[in-house]
Amino acid sequence: MYKIKTKKGGIFTKKGETVEKEILKGVTGVVEPGEMLAMLGPSGSGKTTLLTALGGRLGGKLHGSITYNGEAFSNAMKRNTGFVTQDDVLYPHLTVLETLVFTALLRLPNSVTKEKKVEHAKGVIDQLGLTRCKDSIVGSPYLRGVSGGERKRVSIGQELLINPSLLFLDEPTSGLDSTTAQRIVSTLWELACGGRTVVMTIHQPSSRLYYMFHKVLLLSEGNTFYFGKGSEAIEYFSNMGYAPSVAMNPSDFLLDLANGKLYFPLHFSHITSSVNFIELCAKLSLDWYIFPHMYAHYCHRYRDFDLGLLQVTVLILE
Repeated sequence: MYKIKTKKGGIFTKKGETVEKEILKGVTGVVEPGEMLAMLGPSGSGKTTLLTALGGRLGGKLHGSITYNGEAFSNAMKRNTGFVTQDDVLYPHLTVLETLVFTALLRLPNSVTKEKKVEHAKGVIDQLGLTRCKDSIVGSPYLRGVSGGERKRVSIGQELLINPSLLFLDEPTSGLDSTTAQRIVSTLWELACGGRTVVMTIHQPSSRLYYMFHKVLLLSEGNTFYFGKGSEAIEYFSNMGYAPSVAMNPSDFLLDLANGKLYFPLHFSHITSSVNFIELCAKLSLDWYIFPHMYAHYCHRYRDFDLGLLQVTVLILE
């Protein structure tokens, strides 16, 4: 559990009332070596806060315990932990090779010779598939350099230089196309299969990426909606009565549930008119609903029905 204190009122308010806000509410879970955990959830659900807490970088009052192999976080554990932030903090005028060699010279112990450090940096470049662009400058938004996916792999490579047993990543696929995102996640999957523990936050992954995760944690407003195997999430919610009406990306379905969009079965035999359809949706308190094309004449495509406090959006499938 994690709480922060915020002040009510804007900049024109003289005295703001201090309010305590819960960001994380009783989140529990276990990730073992050789597993890759993905934390899903809408914006503001507490994904980054939880990742920062697990990485030992969260200040403030954190209630509860976080253990690593049964022990509390320590400096020795910190040396075996890698943390990749969402924004790539790199020197834009250095090449990929120079960046990793510079990082190796700074972060590896003095007992390792300079030649070994340079060799280790080159090994990480080969491991991440950066050999083709190793002599290209990293670049920045104002300086042309390597691509976004290659820049993200350089950031991951900086953490791999210390050979971490535990790797945290904050939205490593943000701003990347689906193919580049899959390359990043495939690299992380190979690292996990090699015995490391990989924990990441990710925003709306494709179905190909979703099924690569060993475990999934679904958050909503700081609460745990689901924690377990990603392949069993749909079955879990289906047994509770929430099942997608059509084949869809599992991550989209989970995010819909986390946002409060529910899927209920509707008895189409009770529908006799458009008015009856609206009344039936209102009785079921639907925020979002999908129904077959055979009832398309009752409303228009993507039409919103304003029923006072209830907004019903009807999607017509061909």
